[in-house]
Amino acid sequence: MLQTNAGLGISRDEARKRLDKYGLNQLIEKKGRSPVALFLEQFKSFMIWVLIAAALISGFLKEWVDAVAIIAIVILNAIMGFVQEFRAEKSLAALKKLSSPTSKVIRDGKLLVIPAQEIVPGDLVELEAGDFVPADSRIVYATGNFSTHEASLTGESTSIEKVPSVIEKEELALADRSNMLYMGTSVVSGKGRAIVTGTGMDTELGKIAGMIQQIEKTTTPLQKKLAEFAKIIVYVCFALVTIIFLIGYLRGEKVIDLFLTAVSLAVAAIPEGLPAVVTIALALGVQRMVKRHCLIRKLHSVETLGCTTVICSDKTGTLTKNEMTVKSVYIPGKYVEISGIGYEPDGEFTTDKNKIDPAAIPGLGKLLTTSVLCNGAELNQGTEGYSIVGDPTEGALLTMAAKAGIFKKEKEDEYPFFEEIPFDSVRKQMTIIRKKDHAHVAFVKGAPDILLSRCKRIEENGIIRSLRNSDKERILNANYHFADNAMRVLAFAYRNFDALPDKRDAATVEKDLIFLGLVAMIDPPRPEVKVAIEDCKTAGIRSVMITGDHKNTAVAIAKELGMYRESSLSYTGEELDQISDEEFLEIVGKTTVYARVSPAHKLRIVNAWRKRDEVVAMTGDGVNDAPAVKEADIGVAMGITGTDVTKEVSEMVITDDNFASIVSGVEEGRGIYDNIRKFVHYLLSCNAGEILVMLIASLLRWPVPLLPIQILWVNLVTDGFPALALGVDPIDKDVMKRPARPKNEPVITRQMGGLIITQGAFLAFCSLLAYWFVLVIEEGSVERARTACFIVLACSQLVHSFNCRNMKESIFKIGFFTNSKLVLAALFSFALQMSVIYIPFLQRIFKTIPLGLNDWLLVILISSFPLWAMELVKLIRRR
Repeated sequence: MLQTNAGLGISRDEARKRLDKYGLNQLIEKKGRSPVALFLEQFKSFMIWVLIAAALISGFLKEWVDAVAIIAIVILNAIMGFVQEFRAEKSLAALKKLSSPTSKVIRDGKLLVIPAQEIVPGDLVELEAGDFVPADSRIVYATGNFSTHEASLTGESTSIEKVPSVIEKEELALADRSNMLYMGTSVVSGKGRAIVTGTGMDTELGKIAGMIQQIEKTTTPLQKKLAEFAKIIVYVCFALVTIIFLIGYLRGEKVIDLFLTAVSLAVAAIPEGLPAVVTIALALGVQRMVKRHCLIRKLHSVETLGCTTVICSDKTGTLTKNEMTVKSVYIPGKYVEISGIGYEPDGEFTTDKNKIDPAAIPGLGKLLTTSVLCNGAELNQGTEGYSIVGDPTEGALLTMAAKAGIFKKEKEDEYPFFEEIPFDSVRKQMTIIRKKDHAHVAFVKGAPDILLSRCKRIEENGIIRSLRNSDKERILNANYHFADNAMRVLAFAYRNFDALPDKRDAATVEKDLIFLGLVAMIDPPRPEVKVAIEDCKTAGIRSVMITGDHKNTAVAIAKELGMYRESSLSYTGEELDQISDEEFLEIVGKTTVYARVSPAHKLRIVNAWRKRDEVVAMTGDGVNDAPAVKEADIGVAMGITGTDVTKEVSEMVITDDNFASIVSGVEEGRGIYDNIRKFVHYLLSCNAGEILVMLIASLLRWPVPLLPIQILWVNLVTDGFPALALGVDPIDKDVMKRPARPKNEPVITRQMGGLIITQGAFLAFCSLLAYWFVLVIEEGSVERARTACFIVLACSQLVHSFNCRNMKESIFKIGFFTNSKLVLAALFSFALQMSVIYIPFLQRIFKTIPLGLNDWLLVILISSFPLWAMELVKLIRRR
């Protein structure tokens, strides 16, 4: 099909023609949003347009201070949102980093090094250990030990052996296509040649890039609620303004005065500070979350975390360490357990839970020695701990031996290398021949059933004897036991040579072997994840595993973590393809494990949950996770092992790769949303009070008790700082012991709405009481009465801010100083309020006059009413 030559490659002329036809071997990047477009997006909110309209009306009425103040708030809000989201998505640029800059190709029979982007379909590429695969390719030649690492693409934690042989089956999972190589993966060992079958967007990586481009992010629940909420406020405001305007008009009042009253009402009704306070509260919450290893990339996603009901998590590197670890060893007649996780050589050897010295057991010591001498990997110690170079499985063997004090370098000095017979998929064994004094020893490892068939003798307790059928039965039973627990099992044997045969191939060397034992390993779960998943259950959150690994391995890990129960279901990608969308919607709620899945399957799973009205978080680290991470309501990327692609499409990055940090993120998200409701409650009850002040005064034909500039001052300055302080109120200790709230639950519930109106009425009563007392009882001037109303309104609202911290518990029980920021905010706002009363320059702007001592006694008395009234209500509720 590709019209190429498996030995000579294509010609240079043909390569040029194909480059013109297929284009460069690079991912096409969708044009991103410009900084200007991103800034303008901050003005999409309905509430923002209402504020702009209010500013225009104020300007039309020549209330320039009001107009400038409102516009300043709008611009401040836009700048803050722009700064937080300026790091635009660069997912495809990150994908490009996975492509190697140069590659080796054979054209016209000559080996050339060319830029990887110039590779075309039909090119013959040459690869060896350490190379990145430049394009999707079909293998035509490979050495016996040719393997690649595909974890970022398939989720498979172990290296994949690659072969040039034909695969008859047409429908295969990506991880099972053993004769194919894929762009973005890397060669772990061996050498090979492959013919390029797809470049650029036609590669598997390109398909993922295409998926990412097609996914459009929806608005978060908070954004939707605030938009709906803004519309309700505006409709109520317009209705009130219309009623007041009509009443005044029918009374024969001046239209200009009515217009001034209408603007005052509009300013009172609209919480001008709300968008800015929401943005600032979210930003402060984000800063706090960084300390808990949660880096939020998009502000409004913080709230989405709080109503998460399902976490779909990748297995490799997220739930597990992504570091193969030997857990158990079988030597004839004995099981040995090994503790420790990952590549750190810290662990103990135990038998029947009793600690043992590996050196004291002859067969075990010989097995550990064989595991390091029949090994092509290296275990290195760096500043950040231990790491391996080479195959992860072989790295696990080196770590196991190092726990017993056996190191490869020391053993290689004792047994110098002589010759290697590489692993291949037919014999499924690997042999390294080493010198020992004047003789040679062949150290062999491989698949248990095959290696066992090559053994004639067995070493047990340091004694070599003939291998009996009963021995084989015990060994195979041990192998089945390990396999049932989803462990990867390798068998080990050796053979001594006084004189090596002239012909040293597998057939002559790998026979008459002496069996040593079995080694079982697994990519272990992270220790902290089990606790985190239990916390998720308590919080009403479902945990789902989605992996490219084998089904039995995935189920075993899920059981160990407490995710998988008797009623749980598990499916492979192949099985999912046989299920219709309707059937899948029925079973998705019972399915805990998905194995051997592709990126398209992951998207399908996320979408199925969303169709059930669940709020889905998808965690991942590999390129294969990126489309599903982007599609989910909240995409969570791993900060250490995560690819740049996944980080750039996510809403949140876990900087320590700790699943438990996701639970911390959910806790913070819930706490932040609680606090948003606190300050929304506070601001709206204050606004309700202002509306009722204006409405009742108008109905009573009193002079306007508050001017637009005074209401705007209270809304933006006096109320703004306490609202911000409520936004950082300490999180309720029981926040993770309650189920996730419904995503459609309004910001203001019916009960909360009733409380807001009641509290607003009480604030209005306090303000009008002061206004009436000065105007009617003391027969003071309108300016003095208006100043008294203005100061009582501001002070009673400051006192009321403490009510809003908790609707059930007394503020005296919670403690005023448990939120010291609120105390400071209230004092600072009070000082600002004093400034507009006593500084002559501000008196002229806000049309206020200084108050006397008697006036202040009245203010203090009336302003404290809301606190005592709310304490009485809480007491009645508790009883």
